[in-house]
Amino acid sequence: MRFAKMHGQGNDFIVAGGRDIVTEDLHGLSVRACDRHRGIGADGLIVIEESGTCDFRMRIFNPDGSEPEMCGNGIRCAAKFFLERTAPERIRDVNRMAVSVETLAGARNITADCRDGVVGEMTVNMGVPKLTPKEIPVIVESDRAVGITFEAAGHKVTATCVSMGNPHAVIFVEQDPFGMDISELGPAVENHPLFPRRTNVEFVKVAGPGDLIMRVWERGAGETLACGTGACATLAAAVLNGFSGRSAVVHLAGGDLNIEWRESGEVFMTGTASIVFDGVYDESD
Repeated sequence: MRFAKMHGQGNDFIVAGGRDIVTEDLHGLSVRACDRHRGIGADGLIVIEESGTCDFRMRIFNPDGSEPEMCGNGIRCAAKFFLERTAPERIRDVNRMAVSVETLAGARNITADCRDGVVGEMTVNMGVPKLTPKEIPVIVESDRAVGITFEAAGHKVTATCVSMGNPHAVIFVEQDPFGMDISELGPAVENHPLFPRRTNVEFVKVAGPGDLIMRVWERGAGETLACGTGACATLAAAVLNGFSGRSAVVHLAGGDLNIEWRESGEVFMTGTASIVFDGVYDESD
């Protein structure tokens, strides 16, 4: 399998074209390839496929083999891979390029800055946050899951739940989230019975009305350096709780993302993606 190792704000992925993958067991391939000791090592495997409705289709698989609906950092990596590696003629003489991506969460549109055939900063229309418990999903009685409380790993947790095509439980904390021990609390919230499809978990400190510090425990991957959908869910949750205006810089362990929840209802995420190296993965040994 020919692949590119890529990352968005430190959230790293193995990215490959569907035609370069010989196995049909993409779930098992992700488990093996994402292993940081016996495989390539990554937070996920991204497969670029043909689409009948968009420029391409993105499938993403977690290190545990599960297939999430959407990934904000992954979609930027996928767009850069698609434009630079499979359609370089489209960005040869342009400064900006629009690309559409089919995902399990629906179509997503990206505007990419281009220079000399290289994709730089990208802005992704991440869609409208889903706020009703049934859509997220989370099992609560209220119309919105804002400030719900429950017990996890011996702690009383207060969370605001949002779906950005995948579920998130945003927990606002007073302390620096990077000084917390989340090794038990993260998986306890991820797998809590309130979340029938499990959930991503964000621990967030409000540093200011436009500054949010976020640490993430990702569903099926554990702690990662960044989560794009999580950054979008974090801003939405901050707005719902009156902690922030409709735009903010979300500071993650791997770097910053600029997030804006526009009056139209859609959330836009701006960030970059990087190709680290190219390689060939051979499982025959």
